[in-house]
Amino acid sequence: MRRIIYILAAAMIFFAVDANAQMGKKTYVNGGWQFNGTPGNSFAETAQGYGAYLEAGYYVTPMFAVGGFASFNTNNQYYPKQTYTFADKSALTTDLDKSIYQVPFGSTFRVRFLRGIFQPYAEAKIGAEYSAQNIYMSTFVCPKDNWGFYISPEVGMTFFPFETTDLGFQVAAYYSYASNQNSTFDIKGINNLGFKLGIAF
Repeated sequence: MRRIIYILAAAMIFFAVDANAQMGKKTYVNGGWQFNGTPGNSFAETAQGYGAYLEAGYYVTPMFAVGGFASFNTNNQYYPKQTYTFADKSALTTDLDKSIYQVPFGSTFRVRFLRGIFQPYAEAKIGAEYSAQNIYMSTFVCPKDNWGFYISPEVGMTFFPFETTDLGFQVAAYYSYASNQNSTFDIKGINNLGFKLGIAF
């Protein structure tokens, strides 16, 4: 019985030391690749991996951090050749590519639920978004750009498998909404749904 108690005590000390090693830093930096979809968007409803992100924060308590973020996504949708008729009776036959480019940035608020090697978390992002919407045709482009309010809930995990370094990995899933408006292309807000894979420091 005494031996079992010693083993349990040693195990608790080991995991406590390991957790403290991972929790020694008050700051975090995450960055990497982002896959993004635009569900419910009549202009360009696609899901593509043309994105990246960077975020950093400071733990004001052991479990709660505030920080900042910036990211970008490009979503393209191709339309085969067809004839378009306009109000002045003119017509145009062409294929085209519709593109939504988004750059949100702002503040982050993170709560992590465990300390140590595995650190699952929930995060809220609030800020602004610049977006450019373009229609590319064979001989010209129709561009529009605008600004909007941005909000995004996210759940994820950072994982620190190495004992001798603060380098780790991050995986997360998110939803976001941007209030950008474009009456020409009938855009009334932009919904995003995606996931990201990156490194963590």
